[in-house]
Amino acid sequence: MKHRYLLLVLSLVASVALAKEAPPASDDPKTEAHMMRLAEKLRCLVCQNQTIADSNAELAVDLRRQVKEQIKAGKSDAQIMDYMVQRYGDFVLYQPPFKLTTALLWIGPFVLLGAGLALLFRRLLRRRAAQDEAELGSEERRLVEQVLGAGPQSGGAKNEPRKGGAS
Repeated sequence: MKHRYLLLVLSLVASVALAKEAPPASDDPKTEAHMMRLAEKLRCLVCQNQTIADSNAELAVDLRRQVKEQIKAGKSDAQIMDYMVQRYGDFVLYQPPFKLTTALLWIGPFVLLGAGLALLFRRLLRRRAAQDEAELGSEERRLVEQVLGAGPQSGGAKNEPRKGGAS
């Protein structure tokens, strides 16, 4: 019982030691809202499927801080976005423009979809061709029935092996 209390106290002390301070609320809610609008247009380079507004990665926090500093410095939205693109490339934009360098981002999914459909169509054609080859013609079917003993000569009955001598 004593060990349980000691373990509980140690876990509480450890959780207090690992606790982080909450990020300070913005001095200016208007600047914060402006920063969040811009942050929703920028991709987190670590997460890649989230905006920097949604991400808690250290890089996303740093990028939000940079955006906020530039807003406070009086830069326009276009200037801030241009700065981010110059520093990190078009990929930092959550919706990158269609250019030669970003064509793969825009066209790639359609190319992959087309290739997948082409492979599926090809496989279905091969399967159908294999099934057509497997079907027997009327002459082949007659031969198989004759060999198996269910042919027209036996009247549909199977030939049974003879027991004993000749009849």
